[in-house]
Amino acid sequence: MRKRGVKSVLDVATGTGFHSVRLLEAGFEAVSADGSADMLAMAFENGMKNGDHILRVVQADWRWLNRDVHGEYDAIVCLGNSFTHLFSERDRRKALAEFYAMLKHDGILILDQRNYDAILDRGYSSKHTYYYCGEDVAVEPEYMDEGLCRMRYRFPDKSVYHLNMFPLRKDYTRRLMSDVGFQRIETYGDFQHTYREEQPDFFVHVAEKEYRMEDQGEGSYGGAVSTARSYYNSPDADAFYSSVWGGEDIHVGVYAHPAEPIADASRRTVERMASGLGLTEGSRVLDLGSGFGGSARYLAETFGCSVQALNLSEVENERHRQLNAKRGLTGRIEVVDGSFESVPFPDSSVDVVWSQDAFLHSGNRLRVLEEIRRVLRPGGRLVFTDPMAADGTDLSALQPILDRIHLDDMGSPGFYTRELIRLGFVPSDHEDSPGGFEDLRAQLVTHYGRVLEETERQEAEGLGAKVSSDYLTQMKKGLTHWVDGGEGRRLTWGIFRFTLSEG
Repeated sequence: MRKRGVKSVLDVATGTGFHSVRLLEAGFEAVSADGSADMLAMAFENGMKNGDHILRVVQADWRWLNRDVHGEYDAIVCLGNSFTHLFSERDRRKALAEFYAMLKHDGILILDQRNYDAILDRGYSSKHTYYYCGEDVAVEPEYMDEGLCRMRYRFPDKSVYHLNMFPLRKDYTRRLMSDVGFQRIETYGDFQHTYREEQPDFFVHVAEKEYRMEDQGEGSYGGAVSTARSYYNSPDADAFYSSVWGGEDIHVGVYAHPAEPIADASRRTVERMASGLGLTEGSRVLDLGSGFGGSARYLAETFGCSVQALNLSEVENERHRQLNAKRGLTGRIEVVDGSFESVPFPDSSVDVVWSQDAFLHSGNRLRVLEEIRRVLRPGGRLVFTDPMAADGTDLSALQPILDRIHLDDMGSPGFYTRELIRLGFVPSDHEDSPGGFEDLRAQLVTHYGRVLEETERQEAEGLGAKVSSDYLTQMKKGLTHWVDGGEGRRLTWGIFRFTLSEG
């Protein structure tokens, strides 16, 4: 928190005062709030015993926090799995809204919860690494279902206590935070950003209140892009795309036959897009939304060109860099954290702009196209794909998909073609796309159908050990919507090939 300039902290689940004492010792200004007068008395006493700290304590109900606690804070911490004591969704939303209101404009909420996803899906286990350290207290669920977790605590004196909690799923908690206004939410597993190999005991959510305007300075993230960034940074998304979608290439594939492996079809898309670009060792390529970097590595290895790979997910970018290093490509591929709505490169600095299935995540696609025009040299090439609404489609028919990706609309072939021509682009000379667009709608249907099949196959073989059941349920529902939309000709997909005029 020090890096963010946090000074004032409200500990809303102070309990015995342990968190507040640690905050004071670290130099923070801390206020301790709890619903129990007995717990506050114990916290005050513990503060005096541990360093003669005089705790500022307030008895308060989270649902009416602003009534009982005054002032605004740089940070609010809700630790010790305390939020799971709220059994009503209405109360959970009200409490989060109160937290949000008590934060300063750039404040953060830190909230932890037990990993109920793992307990519900695979049974209880604990590494005892960060929480409940030692073996003096035995903790295990006595009863568990989607609406109740009854934990049993056994102490050395053979006494037994029970505690009832609501088993919050991770993604559900993140959605509630987003619903009340938090714009960026990072989730850690036992304090680690990625945790694919081993299920954490606890999740720690760090939610930012700061509102970022889409037209802020370089490196900022618009609302839709910020949502996509949080999604692709999530451990569930990272594990799913690396395991199911094809590994290195996480975009729509071009299939030779419907049963072809996803990775093979995805690589064929890359090869098809690269054909006719005339890339050489001297070419500079900008890959917007580069994901795990499969396309960047193909281009660098095949043509010897240099690639600048811009991507919004730091988690994906770290995997990208590691894979580049293993292939000896670090010198030819520069991986940059950032948004394609504000490209951090000079005017007329690249020969080719490349992108695959990324622009749909922008809430301002016109700005994306304007940024492409700015960084592309006159005579430079633009090649990209994007899942889109078919021309003439009523967007209300796509509402389930728009809700899934948190967008109000989608691009279309007509939109991209019209705006690119307005910006000074002309269709590239290519046999498969005489008008600048190669319509491959059928491939979208095949691809999402194959991903759905592969998801179900891997799920039967234990994918749930890597990806939460809630994520998989939502993913399968979303994939079905994409297949239905393609089959109903409401959606399409294909390759755009344009050249920036030299005039």
